[in-house]
Amino acid sequence: MDREAVPVAEEDGRRRIARTDVVLADPRLAGAAGRLGRGVVKAAVVAAQRRARSGEIPPDAVADAAVASLPPTASGLRPVINATGVLLHTNLGRAPLSDAARGAVAVASGATDVELDLATGRRAKRGRSVLDALLERVPQAEAAHVVNNGAAALVLAATALAAGREIVISRGEMVEIGDGFRIPELLAATGAVLREVGTTNRTSPDDYAAAVGERTGFILKVHPSNFRVAGFTRAADVSELTGLGVPVVADIGSGLLAPEPLLPDEPDAASVLKAGADLVTASGDKLLGGPQCGLLLGREDVVRRLARHPIARALRVGKMTLAALEATVRGPRTPTEEALRAGAAALRERAERLAARLREEGIDAAAVDSGAAVGGGGAPGVVLPSAAVALPEPFAARLRRGVPAVMGRVEDGRCLLDLRAVPPGEDAAVAAAVREAAAP
Repeated sequence: MDREAVPVAEEDGRRRIARTDVVLADPRLAGAAGRLGRGVVKAAVVAAQRRARSGEIPPDAVADAAVASLPPTASGLRPVINATGVLLHTNLGRAPLSDAARGAVAVASGATDVELDLATGRRAKRGRSVLDALLERVPQAEAAHVVNNGAAALVLAATALAAGREIVISRGEMVEIGDGFRIPELLAATGAVLREVGTTNRTSPDDYAAAVGERTGFILKVHPSNFRVAGFTRAADVSELTGLGVPVVADIGSGLLAPEPLLPDEPDAASVLKAGADLVTASGDKLLGGPQCGLLLGREDVVRRLARHPIARALRVGKMTLAALEATVRGPRTPTEEALRAGAAALRERAERLAARLREEGIDAAAVDSGAAVGGGGAPGVVLPSAAVALPEPFAARLRRGVPAVMGRVEDGRCLLDLRAVPPGEDAAVAAAVREAAAP
């Protein structure tokens, strides 16, 4: 556009927008640069200047707008309050860590004795204390190993025990684990050959026995953790497969170390090992309530073979994961456990208080009964009685864009903020977020 075509008032307004270096000299932004990095702060300033040029904010409000838009950390990840009613929401990172685990991560972020014996000054076994903690919680296991996620645990087992050999698996357990990743493709990528037995709905111990031969690496039992098959069905138990002369590997998925009375159909490591499994694989960031990792528990010779396989080095976890996992295993109840055990009456009472507080401020809010789920591929079909605050549907998008973001769900034309996965201490933050979203 020619300068003659720019209105004088607009041109004068643009001239009033301070230069980037001048805005960056604001003490608030200069201090933030030391915490977040100059690049992050400069990007916020440039975005605010752009808003001023478009007339969205006054020219003298650039510094204030830049300060208001600064992220809490230098990471692009934003904190989210999980009000979806899904305890282990995969898109929200599954299990939130306990305070004990967060504290352990903070300590581990510096120099630590992760592979050092401070008494002798010599190299020590990596993650030895977390392995001890796992074996204390699951005494049925002779040894333990940790990798970077549940799929990696299964890949390591298949590579070490069955590369170039056969894995016997029921057709009804050839599952997809999410985002297009499928157990059969995962296992085939290791060089193993899948030997499918039985049918989609019925597989008996005799089906496995007929398939086991000289080329069998192991029998694999996969818990169908994200779906249910009902009706005319049959599945062989681990205890029915232990006498076939080959190792039995059980992928239990959700990561329970011991039976959970509230989820009686969910398998746990202790029970499966007691039934005779040679190896159990599981995820650490599901019902265990810990960081993303994969757990391998079982016979000492089997676990040692996996831990010494060359690929194990590529799958190992870092010191902060080890610290968070140990604090989860040894520490107090996790947020996942607290959410699972929350009483429906207490949740309803919280929802009533929160809705009443919002109505007093002129916001259309109501407490309603709700149904929550475990999520994360655990306890499919189990509905957990819950309570929610119901708001007009447009609040869903506004709350997602807030700071902190609040993620609810839309149901029957209303935005529901389910409180089962929201710690009671965050109710005030939810109320504040709703007030902000209601502001014109």
